[in-house]
Amino acid sequence: MVRSPLFGRRIHIAGSVAEEPDIAPAAEVLRARDFVEQLVRELVRCGATFVLPVDADPVRKADGLPICFDWLIWKTIHAQLDQRPTNAHDPYVVAVQHHKNEVQVPDEYVGLWDRFRDTDRVYIENVSHWNMNSKRMDAQARVGDILIALGGSEGVLYLANLYHDAGKPVVPLNFPITAPNTGARRLFTLGLSSAEARRLFQVDDLNAQTWINRIHFTERTSVPDCVEKVVTLLEALTPPRAFVVRLLDPTDPEFADVQEFFSSVVKPVVEGELGYRVAVIDSQHSHQQPRIDQEIFHTLHRSSVVLADITGERPNCYLELGYALGRGLPTIVMAKERSKRHFDLATYAMLIWKTSGTIEERRQAFRDHWTAVQIRRPLVPPDPLIP
Repeated sequence: MVRSPLFGRRIHIAGSVAEEPDIAPAAEVLRARDFVEQLVRELVRCGATFVLPVDADPVRKADGLPICFDWLIWKTIHAQLDQRPTNAHDPYVVAVQHHKNEVQVPDEYVGLWDRFRDTDRVYIENVSHWNMNSKRMDAQARVGDILIALGGSEGVLYLANLYHDAGKPVVPLNFPITAPNTGARRLFTLGLSSAEARRLFQVDDLNAQTWINRIHFTERTSVPDCVEKVVTLLEALTPPRAFVVRLLDPTDPEFADVQEFFSSVVKPVVEGELGYRVAVIDSQHSHQQPRIDQEIFHTLHRSSVVLADITGERPNCYLELGYALGRGLPTIVMAKERSKRHFDLATYAMLIWKTSGTIEERRQAFRDHWTAVQIRRPLVPPDPLIP
């Protein structure tokens, strides 16, 4: 069976419904909830993982319908445990919470949450002492790969900006569960412009605006059709980018070994197994920006991970590595064994690779280092004025 491009991708479904039934009729709210439940079921079967807050579950005063989708998603992914691919990786969910959330879990979901919390299926990202939505959203956007938005208001727009700035796709849906010019509906309207659609997300097979029109759902569109179109779009998204910093001068005596390492070890794992797209910018490429240095830093800024090899002591490699570390991007620093390491990197935990050993041994060493880097904190962690 062919593995879905969504295997291992961290999906973040965010949004809410308006309090007022005249803005968000009960029938539309129920339809949106049905869509979310069916979408989550399908994403589980694809091997996706999820980013979810742990919080209260407020309801509308008018009809008692939940305002948010979070506990619906928790309940659905718990019910679908047996539908996960057998080789799917843990964590199944990255849970983002703050110090008060444990007492805010609704009574009906306490048992479900406790069962998740005590297993490797959930990784808890705790935004300690910050009872602020913005801080939790910062953490969610840092660990998520794809944002799917429906409904919502300013919080959804804030999240969308965070994902966009990180170069991650934002997929807005037009379910009429909030006012037309708020939250996901505002983002969806933005995407109807050909100039703006590709800023939301990029795809390889068609242009982004074509896809926005395909997910322009009306009341005639059945929920299963909505789910099928959204999953098809998610699978068509351009893969997340792994930006490569490395020696590119073929006259350098180290070039052949670096080239062999990237072609036989790095690229097969990063692209073939992890589903990323390797990005290398050199003078041979056509560039979207007017200058190559501008193209390099524009692409680097919005990459999901950075692979920096300092073999050969190239000054540009140190410059780009410094930018990646300062930006707080997940960064794998590598060097061929016996390469010179300058003072600032002498104690940095990097991957020292060898030209000897089997291909599988060398790939496994890279996989192990990749896994460790994904949960590594930035070199300079946030230091709030008021903790």
